[in-house]
Formats: sequence, structure tokens, C-alpha cells
Amino acid sequence: MTYWLLNLCFLLPAALVLAAALLRRRRAGRSNRTFLLRLAGTAAVLLLLTAVFDNLMIAVDLFGYNPERISGAFLGLAPLEDFAYPLAAVLLLPALWELLSPRPTTVPEETR
Repeated sequence: MTYWLLNLCFLLPAALVLAAALLRRRRAGRSNRTFLLRLAGTAAVLLLLTAVFDNLMIAVDLFGYNPERISGAFLGLAPLEDFAYPLAAVLLLPALWELLSPRPTTVPEETR
């Protein structure tokens, strides 16, 4: 099994949970634009930190990847497959927070 196939096993469910959260927000009359902008900002920071620290950890030989299971595309020393984990966290955790929070009883100020 390649790392991309393994990543698909958790990226796809994370994307589906995010889609459900966005649908719930829209039905409640809340703006998805702000929510998505915050996700994009969080993703940018987390992916940057992943690039820096994964490259450092790979450089000092804390861990490595089976060359037969990666795509061969790298950002520094880190294979692109390595960036799927923080991306899944950015998609899944805020979406779960949204879905598991009680529904608002009034329309928020941002949509008035």
C-alpha cells in the first residue's frame, strides 16, 4: 500500500465531515466564507510548520520513508505524502467542533 492510498483513507472521511459541517452552517444561516478563510490560514501555518520540523527530523534521521511507497515528490527532504496528516487535522477537527456544538438559537451578527 502506498502512502497516498493510506492518506486517502483518512483524507476522504475528513473532507466528508467538513462538507457536513459546511452544510450545517449554511442551513443555520451562518457564513461559510469566514470559516473557510480561518481554515485556510490555519492550514498555511500548520503546513509551514510541518515543512520546517519534518525536514529537520528527517535530516537528523529520526525517521524515514520506504522509497517504494512514496511518490518521489519532495518538499526538501519531506515527501509530499507527509503533509496529508496536518491537512486532515485542519479539515477534521474544526468540522467536528462545528458538528458537535449545540445549534445556535439566534442568527449570529456576521450574517445580519
